[in-house]
Amino acid sequence: MEENTNEIKLRDLLLYIRDYINYIIIKRYYILLCVISFMLLGLYYNINSDAKYKAELKFVVDDKSSAGLSSMSSIASDFGINFGSSNGNIFNQNNIIELLKSRGVIIKTLMRKSKIEGKTDVLIEHYLRINNVRDSWDDLSFLNNFSFRNKRTFLHDSISGVIWNQIIDKDLIVNLENKDASIITLTYSSKNQEFAKKFVEKLINEMSKMYIAHETSQANNTLNFLQNRADSVFSELLVKEKEYAKVKDINQRIIKSSGRLKEFQLQRSVQVLNTMYLEITKNLELSKLTLLNQTPNINILDKPVLPLKDNKISILLMLIISGVLGFITSISYFLIQKLIRNTLNY
Repeated sequence: MEENTNEIKLRDLLLYIRDYINYIIIKRYYILLCVISFMLLGLYYNINSDAKYKAELKFVVDDKSSAGLSSMSSIASDFGINFGSSNGNIFNQNNIIELLKSRGVIIKTLMRKSKIEGKTDVLIEHYLRINNVRDSWDDLSFLNNFSFRNKRTFLHDSISGVIWNQIIDKDLIVNLENKDASIITLTYSSKNQEFAKKFVEKLINEMSKMYIAHETSQANNTLNFLQNRADSVFSELLVKEKEYAKVKDINQRIIKSSGRLKEFQLQRSVQVLNTMYLEITKNLELSKLTLLNQTPNINILDKPVLPLKDNKISILLMLIISGVLGFITSISYFLIQKLIRNTLNY
């Protein structure tokens, strides 16, 4: 008895499935029409959508001082001088990534001049032209003659801030691909492949300047101090040497030591200044070596090369994707419609 019941349930299930299949076959022309409609929509979208080109640049930051730096710093400390040290914890890879996305670095990059499509202009003007931003300003009369070539105002800052937000939200990707090798990948997408290439190259240059300036700021301050001090002591030494020579010529016929007291004092001053100048000069050269060792290197591994690849899907692939999507959508619609009807009739 139980076996007969199972056979009845299986037969009902098969009849139920066959009923749905027959319904789909009846609606085959509507399904075909839906598939063709989706394919035409996909083709229209593909033809009218703008291709975006990706410029990818890979680099690694080497901010480790050489082994000789610690020994030189130790020598300098004997003279009471602190040249500073490279602090890798402040600007690690994650901070470099944030620095590349910062408003200051990106806007400085956009204000650099570059030749794109035969025209030399600041990058931000190229950006406005390539992305048709000025078309949205037609109803704003105060922006008719607006240009970033003019003197900067609050309006320039506002518009550049909007562009910065668009760049970091939609077009710029910075990530750390290989933590072991500390390789950072910088990717920028644009409708113009020349602009994409120039932008990433100038962006890495601006970031390098800011990063190096931060890492070497203390050593630069020490170097400037020693250079100024050396110039000051040397100037004073020249004055005392001339004065000493003059007094010595005057005192050639004086025998008593009391009469030559001024000459002795000047001689001592010249010796002291000469010793000071030699020590400062030695520390100045040591400071230059320290600065050289503390200057990090931005090693670019891969640069974008024209022509760049675009992210636009081929027409054939778009037709296949849109066709499959149309088929699934139409089948789902008619199956749900059949299910609802059966439920209501039941």
